[in-house]
Amino acid sequence: MFAATLSRWTMSYFAAALIFLALGEIMMVLGFGYPASAPEAPETLALVHVVVLGWLSLLMTGALLQFVPVLVGWPLSFPSVALPALLVLVTGIASLTLGFGSLSGAINVPVTLLPVGAILSIGGFSVLAFAFAATLWQARPLPLPARFVAVGLAALLCTMLLGGVYAGVLSGLIDAECAIDLTIDGLSLHASLGLCGWLTFTTMGVSYRLLTMFMLSPDKERTSSRVVFVLGALCLGLLAAAVPAVLVGTIGRAPLLILAVGSGAVVAAIYVGDIQRIYRERRRKAIELNSRASIGAFVSLIVAGLLFIALLAAGRLDLGIGAVVYLVTFGWLTGMGLAQLYKIVPFMTWLECYGPALGRMPTPRVQDLVTEASALRWFRLFYLTVAIGTLALLIGSALVFRFASLGQLIAVNALILEFVRTRRLINVPAEIRLPDGFVRPGLFLPSHSSRRFP
Repeated sequence: MFAATLSRWTMSYFAAALIFLALGEIMMVLGFGYPASAPEAPETLALVHVVVLGWLSLLMTGALLQFVPVLVGWPLSFPSVALPALLVLVTGIASLTLGFGSLSGAINVPVTLLPVGAILSIGGFSVLAFAFAATLWQARPLPLPARFVAVGLAALLCTMLLGGVYAGVLSGLIDAECAIDLTIDGLSLHASLGLCGWLTFTTMGVSYRLLTMFMLSPDKERTSSRVVFVLGALCLGLLAAAVPAVLVGTIGRAPLLILAVGSGAVVAAIYVGDIQRIYRERRRKAIELNSRASIGAFVSLIVAGLLFIALLAAGRLDLGIGAVVYLVTFGWLTGMGLAQLYKIVPFMTWLECYGPALGRMPTPRVQDLVTEASALRWFRLFYLTVAIGTLALLIGSALVFRFASLGQLIAVNALILEFVRTRRLINVPAEIRLPDGFVRPGLFLPSHSSRRFP
């Protein structure tokens, strides 16, 4: 049944996302953006959008193309939009990056690329969000993980609308006073709805399903998981409600944000408890590398939350918020993304290449498509460099941060090479690699063998 929903373009999204991740790492190694520049500088905004839109958002949408149908047991609506949306998104994100580069003076291109890139990015994500939402609507009543995705899509919509306003103001196309106020005072809301709502909340929902599936843990809704959903949705609702508070200039914004922070902290604590239960109750006693590597992401989430609370209590949040955002972006979200890719890529490759022959002839196992001992050292290097990079931001050392980014770039590129080896079946023993009539899957484009799947 899983093979019947195999997405033809998910690997293309993953490939584009990994290219943007490598580009973002190179920018950090070269000192382009924070901490060499101010958090609100155009250089930093270019880096942020390469990582958050190019890497994390393309990764998430590519994964949802595959897993939304799995979560709800319903075929994806409008599957034909996947390829044109990807092309539009890559063009839009590249245009956004160049537009910010123009504002910084680093390159000489028209600043109008900024609103053009925003329009293209909003259009691409909106089309995909509509396809996901239509699928979820038809599959009602939704299981709990799918409800997380639905709320995450709503947060994505809010994030995109705010981003469109900011792009218009920064490029000079919008000069309305309310839009300027929103750009000045609402940038943190834009970032919070994107990182905490669209990316983190959706990741939480998908992880409930993926971890139970890959570790053979009991897959049932619990009261704690429902509390995570309700409180998380409330937290995001409070953040969204702060937007009109910014527009009308009321004093009610501070209580909304305090409640959002409090509920968010409770959500993270209960969620981590749920994850511990999933690991503890697993039937697969030998934990595969993707699940072991995910532990580093969960630790990063815990440390980021504790660091945020400590900085807030000490009144030093302005000085340390960059380290918190970095740890969430790279330790939690990027770590989780890379860890799960290490399982999703071989799993989908196996389904694409060997799934149709299951039960008719000997085939390799999914585990035969990877070499965990090789990849383990790169995951260790990745999390080590994330820790060093976080410390460098806390002490204000741009040089140490660049060295940490170099180590991280090496680890990321090594893991990308592991994904390539998996797609090319290099780790599979030669005698069972390609039985008669089998075709090696395409590296990142659909192969003829995958066309049997809708």
